[in-house]
Amino acid sequence: MPIPTLLTFLLLAGAIAAVWSHPLLPALLFAAAVGAGLVAGVLHAPALIALLLFAGAAWLAGHARAATLRAVAQTITILLALALAMHKLPGFNNPVLIDRVQLSANALPFTQYANFDKGAVGLILLAWLCQRISSWSELGTVLRQTLPVLVLTVAATLGFALAAGVVGADVKLPQQTLGFIVVNLLFTVIAEEAFFRGLLQARLAAALQRFRWGPWLAVAVSALLFGAAHLGGGLRYGILAGIAGIGYAWAYHRTQRIEAAILVHIALNAVHFIGFTYPARIDGV
Repeated sequence: MPIPTLLTFLLLAGAIAAVWSHPLLPALLFAAAVGAGLVAGVLHAPALIALLLFAGAAWLAGHARAATLRAVAQTITILLALALAMHKLPGFNNPVLIDRVQLSANALPFTQYANFDKGAVGLILLAWLCQRISSWSELGTVLRQTLPVLVLTVAATLGFALAAGVVGADVKLPQQTLGFIVVNLLFTVIAEEAFFRGLLQARLAAALQRFRWGPWLAVAVSALLFGAAHLGGGLRYGILAGIAGIGYAWAYHRTQRIEAAILVHIALNAVHFIGFTYPARIDGV
């Protein structure tokens, strides 16, 4: 990867990590990442417009006093987040990191991109619209509450995947392992959890809080939407994503902190990558 491109994504990664530190640091690092991205050719003028519109809508969704304006901003935030995460907006030139590599025998070839657009979605939603851990003592509590959900989610999802023939057991540690986990966490998992849990589930639960079953409906809806978003990989893959989504949503519901859902999600992805056919068997989807 060329140095300007590498610098772009290091700065974006730093901005995401800095969300848990001083509130101005993520903005400064993100601005630097955008500047580096323009120099590197990762970003072009239309990307700046999209990012500014998304950042403005997300800020209003979390800070506008008028309920109507806040609702409109939330709707625009959802639509732009989807468009950015699905790479539907122009101006982004996301580099390929892993190019059609077969990681397991009888596995579909795997390609991984460093996605600036999806990473930016995660950063902005995480910074402005997600409930985060605020102390070390709170972190310990969240970890204790999350661990059983993590174990059950990994066992249920991969157990179903094995039973359905989507994956096979294949313990491995390829040279791409560390890079895959870091890139998957920063530029995929955080964005997906910030959107499905921190934005959709949290606001649906708040809207339905007067009903005893309201938070559980929010869990179900966010899991179903997560599964539906992955139907492009096939019906069984969508079902697996829905099962996993129940675990991510349950972790968020149990702790009310986005880190719980992120932890369960990246743990499942890492176990899948290291211990099973990745991404799936050729004849499994």
